[in-house]
Amino acid sequence: MTPRFHVGPVPGPGALIDLPPPATRHAQVLRLQPGDALCLFDGHGGQWRAELDAMGRKAARARVLAHEPIERELPCAVTLALGMPANERMDTLVEKATEMGVHAVQPLVCAHSVLRVAGERAERKAAHWQAVAAAACEQSGRNRVPVVAPVLSLAGWLSTLAASAGSADGAPSPLRLLLSLAPSALPLARLPGLAQARDTLVLSGPEGGLQASEEAAALQAGFVPVSLGPRVLRADTAPLAALAVLAAALQAGGHP
Repeated sequence: MTPRFHVGPVPGPGALIDLPPPATRHAQVLRLQPGDALCLFDGHGGQWRAELDAMGRKAARARVLAHEPIERELPCAVTLALGMPANERMDTLVEKATEMGVHAVQPLVCAHSVLRVAGERAERKAAHWQAVAAAACEQSGRNRVPVVAPVLSLAGWLSTLAASAGSADGAPSPLRLLLSLAPSALPLARLPGLAQARDTLVLSGPEGGLQASEEAAALQAGFVPVSLGPRVLRADTAPLAALAVLAAALQAGGHP
């Protein structure tokens, strides 16, 4: 497989681009030499055929050859809003969600959250997770990097969501789904209209789940409780399971 690297904006064919430090280290590990083929993407759509122009001890440069309008996105933009799992599990969650096609990740601090970050530490975490998403795009062939949003409290995030009752062009309203163990929750795979969904928000709780008051606030904001089955899934498993169900439904449903 041709090595793939995420880079800054690509001006166009013929341009010389300095590879960012992670890409330079990767090229060194692969023992790439000038003239070797590369694939570059800048997140603005498609990818670029390129070749290594120069390779040094601390820097590498690529020459851009031609643009390839290749996209590998889901037909619907899915955002995972989740109570951040602790330790390295958030890293793995961001990585796997990116591989599976997530559009954006919104890290949340909830009442039962184990991981609680704010200020500069929250900014560093978000930047780290953004780098994890970029690396996962390099590996999985995606040409658009999911946005990892700044860390917010659940209440703060819900307050930013404007009520949506449909759009002027008559298109379906964005889905707002709350992962729930409530007996009344509808199985996600059987949710009517799932295959024709547009933008979709999936809200999932932290290790201790959401408080009753938090669930009530989500329902007030227009979220629909859905179930992934009778088993209790971990905080880092449930969002990925939901994303897998959504991706399968969207790709099998003839979505435009």
